[in-house]
Order: sequence, then C-alpha cells, then structure tokens
Amino acid sequence: MTITIKDDVIFEEEIKKSRFICHLKRVTTEEAAREFINSIKKQHHKANHNVSPFTIDDHQEIQPSSDDGEPSGTAGVPMLEILKKRELTNLVAVVTRYFGGIKLGGGGLIRAYAGSVNHAIDAVGLVKIVEQTQLDIDMDYGLFDNVSRYLTSAGLAIAASVFTAKVVIKVYAETAELEQLKEDLTEQFHGKLELTIGDKKLVEVAI
Repeated sequence: MTITIKDDVIFEEEIKKSRFICHLKRVTTEEAAREFINSIKKQHHKANHNVSPFTIDDHQEIQPSSDDGEPSGTAGVPMLEILKKRELTNLVAVVTRYFGGIKLGGGGLIRAYAGSVNHAIDAVGLVKIVEQTQLDIDMDYGLFDNVSRYLTSAGLAIAASVFTAKVVIKVYAETAELEQLKEDLTEQFHGKLELTIGDKKLVEVAI
C-alpha cells in the first residue's frame, strides 16, 4: 500500500517577512522528482533557497534531501522527516524561500521548513493507493437480498449485478483482505455461494 497526497498542491505562507512557498508533486521515479525540482528552481531562480527532499517507492527506499544553502540540517532533513513520519512516498517537496531580512535561527528554520510541508499536506489531503481484486459471487435468487445486505454492512460496494439463471454480484475488495472475505462469505452463507476471483486494479482511497 502506498500513501501519498491526493493531488499536486502549492501552499504559501509568510514567516517573519520571509515567503515560504511549498510545492508538492506526486512522482514515481527519481528522474521525475529531479526534473520537477529543476523546474521549480528555474521558475524561482531569484529566490534565496529551493529546498527539495523526495521519497520514492513503497518503502521510501530513495530519500535524498538538499538544504540548498541553508545551514546544514535546518531545511531538507526536517522536510524529509515530515514525509517519513507521515509515511508518504512517491512524492517530491520543494520549499522556496524568499528571504525577508529577518534571520530565523536554526530552530526557526527547522520549524518553518517542516511546517510548510505539513501545512501543504494538510491543505490537500491524503490518499492510499491499494490493490483491489474483483470477486464474482454466484448465487441463487433467494440469497440475493441477504448477500447484498451483508456486503453493504462490510463496507463493500457492489460494482455490478448480473441476472440470468442465477445472480452474480461483482465486488472489489482489497487483495490483502480477499481470502478473509471469501472465508467469511462461505461461513455466513453455509457454502451456498460460488466465488470466483477476477482481475486486479489499483485504486485511490481518501484517508
């Protein structure tokens, strides 16, 4: 399962006369992350700093960060720690700073850069990307209402219902939970359902 931002976002705030502009973008490769960082640096070439950590892959295996001229450890690492703490991946963050003339000190910089990323994440919201598998549930007509109610109570939306000699309900369940769902259906309806596994797909679920 991957957790990332719902959409790309730009969040801006002013802290002691310095402008902090946070860009968050979904990416799936290191190359795409670096291309985005370079595009922001070109766009904000007059800024004092463009700080840019990113995380790639389900287990955050690639985690580069850059302070871009800020004192070591006061910008890139605090931003990266926010991404790691919130378990986000496939995401690049660039915080642009236009210096306003008032120094923030080490602690102030850490709070400003980390806070900028946090506020941007909160503004746009998060999604989890999960793999779902189609499950076809074949049954006699007399079971249709009870099975439908059971699926609804389990939080599973019915994707389609096909009525022929029997009824087939199609649902999508998280792949990791599929075997348990099959066991529950078999037990609940005393083995009277025919269960067939279908295709897989990736879906985004708001969290």
